[in-house]
Amino acid sequence: MTLDITIEDGRWQDAGLEALAGEAISAVLAHFALDASMCEISLLACDDPRIADLNAEFREKPVPTNVLSWPAEDLAAEADGGVPQPPEADFTGEIPLGDIAVSFDTCAREAVEAGKSLADHTRHLIIHGMLHLLGYDHIRDRDAALMEGIEILILGKLGIANPYMSEDAP
Repeated sequence: MTLDITIEDGRWQDAGLEALAGEAISAVLAHFALDASMCEISLLACDDPRIADLNAEFREKPVPTNVLSWPAEDLAAEADGGVPQPPEADFTGEIPLGDIAVSFDTCAREAVEAGKSLADHTRHLIIHGMLHLLGYDHIRDRDAALMEGIEILILGKLGIANPYMSEDAP
C-alpha cells in the first residue's frame, strides 16, 4: 500500500500515528479483500485549527471535527443501505482511494470523554475515514447502520470494543 502521511502536529508522532494508521488501513483493506499493494491513501495528521479550516473550505462548516475524508471517486450506492461500488484500478494499475485528515485535539478530547484510549479512538477514526473513501456514509439511516456495522466488525478484529455501545446499555 502507498500510504502518504503528512504530520503537521508533532503530538501525532508521539502517539504513534504511523503504526496506528497502518494497522487500521490494513484492516479495512483486508475486510474488503482489496490488494493493499495496489491502494493509495494520503493521511494528514493535524490539529483543530487546521481541520476547522479544511472543514470550512470543503463543507462550509468552520468548526473543528475529528476526521474528514475526500474520496478519489464517488462509489456511493444510490439506495439507502446499498453496498457501494468497489474501487477499481486506474490506468497505472493502482487504486487511488483518496485523502483523510484527522485532528489530534478533537480525537484526544473525544477519547478522554468516552473513556477510551487515544490509540483505539484514532484507529476507529481512520477506519471511519477509510469507509468514507470506499463510498460508505452515515447521512441516511440504513447507510449509517451499514457503515457502523462494518466499523464494529473491523474494530472487533483489532480487539477494539464496539464504540457505539454505551457501558450503561443492557
